[in-house]
Amino acid sequence: MPETRPTTLFSMTERAMSAQMMRMNAAASNLANAGSVSRTEQEAYRPIRVIFSAELDEASGLASMRSEGLVRSETAPTKRYDPNHPLAGEDGHVWDSPVDETAEMVEIMESARQYQNLVQALQTAKQLMVETLRSN
Repeated sequence: MPETRPTTLFSMTERAMSAQMMRMNAAASNLANAGSVSRTEQEAYRPIRVIFSAELDEASGLASMRSEGLVRSETAPTKRYDPNHPLAGEDGHVWDSPVDETAEMVEIMESARQYQNLVQALQTAKQLMVETLRSN
């Protein structure tokens, strides 16, 4: 049985920072694929999102979050008539990825802000620990 280390403020924040970074990377990947075109609906890029779960350490009472993985959006790609496009099918249609660039930018800004807040929390905790050690 693997040894489990106790949950600390640092390990909890580490998991949360990792989850926010994964969220930011998923949104960046979605942005990179915005405007991509495919020959068929099945081949069209669909946005990805991170699945989060809450985690409670009963020994310490600390709650945290962690990323469980990625899921593809069920949003349907847009069928567009463009007979001159090199990927156009026999009917002259192509399929555009359903990436909402504005929503992805908001996702990146929110995850960056959350990451920044976590860094600040760590800096504050570190400062408090140093001050506690100095006062002893």
